[in-house]
Amino acid sequence: IGILTLYTVHKGQFNCPGGGLLHSYLLVLLILLASIICALSALVYVSMQGTISNPGPRKSLPKLLYTRLLLYFPEFIWAVVGAVWVSDSSVHCEKTVINVVIGTVIASWIIIIFTIIGVVIVFDPLGGKKTFYFPDGVNRNLESSQSGQLLYNVKNTATRVWEKRIRLLCCCIVQDDDHRVAFTSIAELFRNYFSDTDLVPSDIAAGLTLLHQEQDKMESCPREPEEVLCHSPSPLVADDLDVEVESAAHYMLFAAAAYGWPYYVYTNPFTALCKLNGDCCGNRPTDSDITGSDRHNFHFGSILKITGLQYRDFIHISFHNKIYEIPFFVALDHKKEAIVVAVRGTLSFEDILTDLSADCEDLTLEDVLENGFVHKGITQAANYIYRKLINDGILNQAFTIAPEYKLVIVGHSLGGGTASILAIMLRNSFPTLKCYAFSPPGGLLSKSLADYTKHFIISVIVGKDLVARLSMPNMEDLKRRIVRIVANCNRPKYQILLRGCWYEVFGGDPDNFPTELDGRNQDALTQPLLAEESLMVHRSPSYNALEDESHLNSPPQYPHLYLPGKIIHIVEESSSRRLCSSDIKYTARWSNETVFSSILISPKMITDHMPDVVLKALNSLSQEHGSCISC
Repeated sequence: IGILTLYTVHKGQFNCPGGGLLHSYLLVLLILLASIICALSALVYVSMQGTISNPGPRKSLPKLLYTRLLLYFPEFIWAVVGAVWVSDSSVHCEKTVINVVIGTVIASWIIIIFTIIGVVIVFDPLGGKKTFYFPDGVNRNLESSQSGQLLYNVKNTATRVWEKRIRLLCCCIVQDDDHRVAFTSIAELFRNYFSDTDLVPSDIAAGLTLLHQEQDKMESCPREPEEVLCHSPSPLVADDLDVEVESAAHYMLFAAAAYGWPYYVYTNPFTALCKLNGDCCGNRPTDSDITGSDRHNFHFGSILKITGLQYRDFIHISFHNKIYEIPFFVALDHKKEAIVVAVRGTLSFEDILTDLSADCEDLTLEDVLENGFVHKGITQAANYIYRKLINDGILNQAFTIAPEYKLVIVGHSLGGGTASILAIMLRNSFPTLKCYAFSPPGGLLSKSLADYTKHFIISVIVGKDLVARLSMPNMEDLKRRIVRIVANCNRPKYQILLRGCWYEVFGGDPDNFPTELDGRNQDALTQPLLAEESLMVHRSPSYNALEDESHLNSPPQYPHLYLPGKIIHIVEESSSRRLCSSDIKYTARWSNETVFSSILISPKMITDHMPDVVLKALNSLSQEHGSCISC
């Protein structure tokens, strides 16, 4: 529009040195831009046809896409020509004209650069090779055949592709042997998860919004009377719950403090820096008590502010952070007469790599259990802290100072998972220890270990926290649910996404999208639709048990791992759709691991995991209990 306006105003006449070349440049540019607009309009129109699982009406899309791609070549050449014309010192046209051409050239280069970056990010080097994947149950004789070799090569290629993507994301951190092993392990995890589906990110977004609306419709249905009665606790259990909630509220301060200055600044955005600048240059433990970097004492100053402890109450503080090695501190809590080990949650790329190292490994406990499965990355982090506490004599030093105190281990998120496994390791040496795991990862312990920890670990989960429900079987279940719901929806994807955005932002009633399930008899519902199979490159492990919705039939290569200990589930009493509300009332109840066996889609699935939200919920419940006692 800008170029057309410029050309029309001057009526195609540019009477200045270099004006002839400018006239030709603008004329060709107008034709080129008109062609690009036509190609994009056709792309948009064709993309809106059909449904996610019915690509037939979109069969002409590849030709249009390649047509648009070919137009990038003349666009690139013309961007170079424009740059040459602008930089030519012999050109003396009107300043307005030159500025418009400069703007056009800059815009062209920006579009070209962002397009190249976009293609690099979303391009799948595997392409059609995905169709060669076979189910894991394929005959092993294929390994020696040409097909088996092809399958092996494709899997290797897929792993390398994911490994390169992870390396690119983690390019800012120093990489050693541990990182390389983690990259390969995580790449294989992603390859296994994504290799059997033909879904693009917008398909997943459409599936999530459909699942959210379906879930809200289910929640709005009235519950059966028996279900309501099941949640009515006995007075003894309720008293026990109130005591644990009060203790959890106290120890959550230590878990939050382990995050250091980022958490303090996040919760006090206007005053934190001033307070830290005023106080951090003062008292601190001797250098031997602190390991790792804490520039300007911001981390330690924040810990003092959040916990309210004195500097002399700290036995050891570690800010050292590498993959499988996470920060923690040991302090004396005189109020509860406890030696507190607080482990930090996810706050760096190294922590994310620890989280994603989700393979299982054995954890053997002498005289307790023969073996149990645990999350590999989190277990290695727990091993690191265990060696520091025992081998470096940190706990011995603490108990020398306060021999009558009890041991309490706390942490949030990754720190909660690490604290739980660390508590299991220390249980034999410290039989009276207690652990509070706030929002720990769901895929942490095997059933036998989870049952064993019910005697000394309390897990606290708020609302629809995503992390507490994260496990590989749950992720496989989510993938299967997304495939089924997007395959069965008869609406175009753009309608699903537009309606979903409106629903997430403004609320309203969940939409009743027509589906291919409408009108099918009950027997037919147990069989996958052709549309569903079209979205699966092969019959994946997550697809082997469509007739049984139970998690018991999930794929064997992903053992079921559970939350640790006894679980306190905190939920809002009123299901308000507002993301921020100053007057939210919470209720807490004892729960079990089966409640967290499915990922719930909600705008609060991330915010419910944040440490400030967990602390706010616990403080609200604790204050409510205190006011009831005073009444």
